[in-house]
Amino acid sequence: MCDTFVRLGPGGALFAKNSDRPAHEPQVTTWYPPRPAAADGLRTQYLRIADAPAYGVLVSQPTWLWGAEHGVNEHGVAIGNERVWARRSLDGADALIGMDLVRLGLERGGTADEALDVITSLLETHGQGGSGNRDRHDPYDSSFLIVDGRGGWILETFGREWVAGPVDSAAAISNRYVLDTHWTRSSAGVEQEHSTKSWHDPAVDTSGADHRLAATRACIAQADVGPVDAMAALRDHGTGPWGGIEPGDDPVPPPTEIGDDHSGITVCLHQPEAMATTASMVAELPAEPGATVRAWVCIGAPCVGSYELVTLPGGPPDQATRAT
Repeated sequence: MCDTFVRLGPGGALFAKNSDRPAHEPQVTTWYPPRPAAADGLRTQYLRIADAPAYGVLVSQPTWLWGAEHGVNEHGVAIGNERVWARRSLDGADALIGMDLVRLGLERGGTADEALDVITSLLETHGQGGSGNRDRHDPYDSSFLIVDGRGGWILETFGREWVAGPVDSAAAISNRYVLDTHWTRSSAGVEQEHSTKSWHDPAVDTSGADHRLAATRACIAQADVGPVDAMAALRDHGTGPWGGIEPGDDPVPPPTEIGDDHSGITVCLHQPEAMATTASMVAELPAEPGATVRAWVCIGAPCVGSYELVTLPGGPPDQATRAT
């Protein structure tokens, strides 16, 4: 489980994500500098694919994975992914996992539009497959929030199929499909007016994701959202009122079997021996190309951790600092 959100303003975008992973899995924040393409290809978690020159990226990743839970690159593109509960069979061959696609989009996309094209092209070519869990076989499909300082996309996937809807002012995603029919781009096989609700596995309850979406959407609904506000939302333990995930929805109470507290399904997640928030990031993405990118990173539970500031060198993508 994870939560990702963004708020756009005149000066750029504010991006934030909590990474919820197995409670005892270590996660690190790593800077990968720009590099040239390797002639013998690139080894992702399970596949070797054709390589390309890479931008410098700051990513948060479980120590056993090649890919990333979330990150930002030197040109102010930020990406986070979420597990979605797809109703398709997930027993296929190993392929790319969502965290591979996060890192590949950051390394190869100088803008949010470019990163979307990178991820969807790789998705159609290689598909999704392979476990995202170190200790058990647990493959899944992903959704993504892909943004820069001028806009971005919600991308939802179903195997090799995908749809993408633009982010105009604010957006939040969690562990469920949210676009419905509100998308403007898709893979070739997706019919017009297709609803992503039909991709969801009806056996999986989304109430936990609904509660967390209400909290993050309440944050980005504020007029002036800054890094401190985003950090407060990422530390949320459910003390505020819960609401529906769409305007006008009736309030939905927290699950009765899980308390709305440290052990509950809240934005800052604590489920002993199961899932927990193990890393968090807030990033300011400037609207002006070449401006400095600032990111605050936290390893471990954000409610008891500190966010450390990291600055990334900027530069317009057409004068990229990546090696060629």
